[in-house]
Amino acid sequence: MQLPLTDVNASDPPATPPDGGPKAKGNGRRDRWADHREHRRQELVGAAVQALLRHGPEVDMEQVAAAAGVSKPVLYRYFADKSQLWVAVSEVVAARVVDAIAPAVEQVREERGLVEATIDAYLGVIESEPRLYRFLMHQSGDPGIHQVIAGTSRQVAAGLAQVIGDRLRTLGLDAGPAEPWAYGLVGFVQAVGDWWTTHGQPISRAALTDYLTALLWSGIEGVRASADLPHELTRAHERIVP
Repeated sequence: MQLPLTDVNASDPPATPPDGGPKAKGNGRRDRWADHREHRRQELVGAAVQALLRHGPEVDMEQVAAAAGVSKPVLYRYFADKSQLWVAVSEVVAARVVDAIAPAVEQVREERGLVEATIDAYLGVIESEPRLYRFLMHQSGDPGIHQVIAGTSRQVAAGLAQVIGDRLRTLGLDAGPAEPWAYGLVGFVQAVGDWWTTHGQPISRAALTDYLTALLWSGIEGVRASADLPHELTRAHERIVP
């Protein structure tokens, strides 16, 4: 059952649970207390997202509290300051990026499609909530938010590097370039995505995906085409390249 977002003391107990009772009972109580606080915290993060979308980048803690239906003191029981709250919001956005890209990459079985799927999935997250994405990217100077963004980029790039490396080895090529290619792809698409949202998405997601895929794939294909492949492997490779 979802807890209502109301400013009631019983719904928002202090940070430290009361003592008392046997050790086993106390542990169970602390676990329930921790679960309750985490559930409540996630509700408040959701309210912060809605307040940001409603009021824009200048949103303040009072507006977030109003969106959550609580007072500012209740909000500060869960977040020490505005910066800590926005770090929590950035973690939500980061999780959406990973959740969108990971399955898209895993189901692709040819190289150009891998590049295209990665770009399209990333742009899809931006397209769904451009104001939220733009706000967080422009807050990347905050150390906490910067760490979340950097960590997400590393996570996505590591997954891509593994897949790209496997494809290169299957073709009999050196897998060494897989990691720099993966990091380069993520950084490139991230920068272009920032431009896309800042300029109000001046071209469609499909067109931008096509443009970026053509550019990035040409570089990867050029490196691979220059490799000294055995004749039989070259013919096998040509059959799988769209």
